Amino acid sequence: MDFATKTIHFNQPADPVTGAVVSPIYQTTTFQQEGPGVNKGFDYSRTNNPTRKRLEGVLAELEGGSYCSVFGSGLAAEHAILQAYLKPGQEIVVPQDVYGGTFRMLHKVFEPIGCVVKNVDFADLSAVERTITEKTSLVWLESPTNPRLLVYDIRAIAKIAHAKGALVVVDNTFATPYFQRPFDLGADLVLHSVTKYLAGHSDLIQGAVIGKDAAVFEPVGFLLNALGGVPSAFDCWLTLRGLKTLELRMERHAQTAVRVAEALAAHPRVKQVYFPGLPDHPGHAIARAQMTGFGGMVSFELDGTLEEAEQFVKSRKYFALGESLGGVRALVCLPCKMTHASIPAETRHALGLSDTLIRLSPGIESTRDLVQDLIEGLDALGEKKANDELVAAGL
Repeated sequence: MDFATKTIHFNQPADPVTGAVVSPIYQTTTFQQEGPGVNKGFDYSRTNNPTRKRLEGVLAELEGGSYCSVFGSGLAAEHAILQAYLKPGQEIVVPQDVYGGTFRMLHKVFEPIGCVVKNVDFADLSAVERTITEKTSLVWLESPTNPRLLVYDIRAIAKIAHAKGALVVVDNTFATPYFQRPFDLGADLVLHSVTKYLAGHSDLIQGAVIGKDAAVFEPVGFLLNALGGVPSAFDCWLTLRGLKTLELRMERHAQTAVRVAEALAAHPRVKQVYFPGLPDHPGHAIARAQMTGFGGMVSFELDGTLEEAEQFVKSRKYFALGESLGGVRALVCLPCKMTHASIPAETRHALGLSDTLIRLSPGIESTRDLVQDLIEGLDALGEKKANDELVAAGL
């Protein structure tokens, strides 16, 4: 069964009672039992719910896993992994430009209780090998990363980590299982902010953890029920609906991203473009080897000031200024004041996250309209700068 067929047919049969071809929403807290402790597989919706179970089955299949737990948010999913596998005195190795929410959780929640957080350039495999020790329980990577879209060799990193007894967690949010399959590259657990591309419509908050090995996955699945960070049945149904168009959407996102990246790279007000599909991207060769497409995200560094960057992101016609990504509507973000504001400025700058770095999530609108919107904004900055220079010169 091919990918697009799975998103529509796998684990989603017609309703046996009514024949409905769309899975129903089991909007219930509890289930009538046949006797005390005797049920049909469901007793309370925090523990299990038919709509959530259906979604978990689909996500596991799409990623090539065997088990899945869906959480009320991506960070709730992250927290479950960390609570299960990162104990006081143990180490976690993460990339230097890890997502701001992950950075905050590690340094504000887990470091204070004695966990050790190590940042390393995952592009330097020798440095990765030196950094992982016998105390390292988790090696955590995003690929592509947020927001610079760096790409790391998952297979090589997993081999190093496993040789030292560490588990490998891959955040596959940006690539999605349509473009990248981390289990095939050696991952032990795959993480998603389902909020983004998987659900795809900017109308729900959700996360997921997928596993292949029962013993590795079980501690994470246990915490979903034990801590109660579950999503609603309705949100699970919305994700099931969104997944049905995942292949179509990702193809459109990716096609537009290429056009956007090429247009930005040719503009004089752009200092650098971050997109794995460009031949000069440092991770281009790795992306071609381990991905089937380059994804839909594009970031770029404006050749200008923070004030100009703010002006640019606030004045776009089609790119809405907002957090998040991966929806059908285009979004623009200024990470230094938004997604990565929780990272101290000096740390951001040391990691190459400049104040003029702008992150784009092209939607499925007309590619021409989106490119034109960006170019008009950049041209306007150039005109304003020229006018300011004339005024300063007294002309």
